[in-house]
Amino acid sequence: MADTVTPAVAEPAHPGSTRRERTGWYLYDWANSAFQTTVITVFLGPFLTTVAELAAGCELGADSCDGSVHPLGIRVAAGSYYPYLISLSVFLTVFVLPVVGAVADRSRHKKRLLALAAFTGAAATIGFVFVTGERYLLGGMLFLIANISFGAAVVVYNSFLPQLGGPDERDAISSRGWAIGYLGGGLLLALNLVAVTLLSEEGNDQRTLDLARWSIVSAGVWWAAFTLLPLRWLREHPTAAALRGGGNVLTDGFRQLGRTLREIKAYPLTLFFLLAFLVFNDGIQTVITLASQYGTEELRLEQSTLIVTILLVQFLAFGGALALGALARRIGAWKTVLLSLVLWTLVIIAAFRLPAEAPVPFMILGGCIGLVLGGSQALSRSLFSQLIPTGKEGEYYGFYEISDKGTSWLGPLAFGLVFQLTSSYRVGLVSLLIFFVVGFALLAAVPIRRAIIAAGNTPPRVL
Repeated sequence: MADTVTPAVAEPAHPGSTRRERTGWYLYDWANSAFQTTVITVFLGPFLTTVAELAAGCELGADSCDGSVHPLGIRVAAGSYYPYLISLSVFLTVFVLPVVGAVADRSRHKKRLLALAAFTGAAATIGFVFVTGERYLLGGMLFLIANISFGAAVVVYNSFLPQLGGPDERDAISSRGWAIGYLGGGLLLALNLVAVTLLSEEGNDQRTLDLARWSIVSAGVWWAAFTLLPLRWLREHPTAAALRGGGNVLTDGFRQLGRTLREIKAYPLTLFFLLAFLVFNDGIQTVITLASQYGTEELRLEQSTLIVTILLVQFLAFGGALALGALARRIGAWKTVLLSLVLWTLVIIAAFRLPAEAPVPFMILGGCIGLVLGGSQALSRSLFSQLIPTGKEGEYYGFYEISDKGTSWLGPLAFGLVFQLTSSYRVGLVSLLIFFVVGFALLAAVPIRRAIIAAGNTPPRVL
């Protein structure tokens, strides 16, 4: 008997998107940016470092601590515990996120996947209410769950972007999403700033630690609550593979991922762009993630100074994302991202030279970061959407998310190793320069228009 040929299901025509749907998409950035800002950028690094130092036998409020903790019997300097945790979480996401993306591409119910990942991450974040005393292991476990779930949710969220607009619209849509996210993250951070300012007691380090813990918990509540609106307003956009159905979504997702890994060599320019992104964005994420630890441990700045600075970054990043989005309309997203990497290199050099116990220079540098932060990330996201073969958005964003929004790997590992060898956060910071220099060189070498055409897509008017 001859083999039966199953007719291919045509990819649905682009249905366009409503303003309500795009608003729902923007609002998920509003929801999850609370985790990125309040938890990752400000409170978690100093909080978990302090908890680890307590477990290492250091006194609360000590200026320095050379003690070590021993998770799973491995000796780790208390100051390196948090950077190592970040690296471990990203190592795990290498296996998790591409699978999540493949499942999303084959599911008719991507919103359910978004809900599962977001609410799991939010619940783990709220679980920090139990991280008291010397429970550094519990804090580390909750962070791993929250950060991996955060990345998984963003993979599904990003996979909606190609369905929200055409090639010439995505830079603006992506930039608005980042901008709205910075507003949401900034608003919660402002509320936490008020709480820390009003409730802190001079000389009461335990009160400061408790306030940091409750600020982390508030981000989980915010994340869960505001995720309800995107789940209500977004529409499903099933791919051809999802419409064919006929199998188990999870097992089919694994099979599809295997096929994609074998076939991805057909898109070498997309891979080259992804490599460039993984390198330079690893540096960006490391700066964001470890800025508060650098400020407290090396520059000896007060927690309130750090919060005000990050708050400044958030609101300037709102304008910066929109401004770089406007610049991209004139000179192209590719050139704009390259320009932003030059500015990031200057930021690292300036941060190395910052004087200790001087809040004003730190705040000025934070303002400079804010102006380039949102735009460089938003435009990288929209530029990558042009390089994805149709119907594989989730899978490719799964690889992309390995180094996006708090999931850096090599940067924190390098930072942690250098600190353990030198006991200097400044030297650790300098080690991050290589990520921006190499990332710039790799991105500059990508023939971006040819890469978009090779992926089967139509290039935007200006690149």
